[in-house]
Amino acid sequence: MDIEEEASLLEVEASAWSELENGALSPESSFRQVSLCSVDTSLRPQARMVVLRKADRRGRLLEFHTDIRSRKWSEIKSNACVTVLGFCNRTRLQLRLKGTATLHGPFSEQAEEAWTKLSEWTRRTYTGGPPGDALGNDIQVPMAASGDTTGKAVFGILTFQVETLDWFMLERDNNRRAEFIYNDTGVLVSARSINP
Repeated sequence: MDIEEEASLLEVEASAWSELENGALSPESSFRQVSLCSVDTSLRPQARMVVLRKADRRGRLLEFHTDIRSRKWSEIKSNACVTVLGFCNRTRLQLRLKGTATLHGPFSEQAEEAWTKLSEWTRRTYTGGPPGDALGNDIQVPMAASGDTTGKAVFGILTFQVETLDWFMLERDNNRRAEFIYNDTGVLVSARSINP
């Protein structure tokens, strides 16, 4: 790889992380909602849309909020390998990130910090029955020792350590694609252009 190509790839990688950081901050961003894909106990892929809450380019980490009663929580508890997929219809940019998820349960340091920043409306989304259960079969939200019924007792954080970033720009005459690989501390160890 020549110096010019290497510089171009580093610019591409930096722009991808800028998109993710913007997605975590701006509700209007195409990367605000992304697809989180896990594997269930039958080894069948499961995908759902989640809200990107934080993106840390230095550590190559993404953060999502979730109800610990959700299927994704138990799936990730069994198999921490997940994929995150985002797409911007306007620019036709696809970002596919593979890596490992870590779960931070209710009242953990991460959950406590995130909970304090949530609006009352968002907090209320954690007070209903378990996600995916039939309506009317609501199980009361578990109460913390303090008697909390705000949903905090089922609020968890999912942090995602990115191991690979597949950048794919769909263009009418010139699709372009690049792959970036990171070590377990988020340091970029490989960057290369690949066939679309």
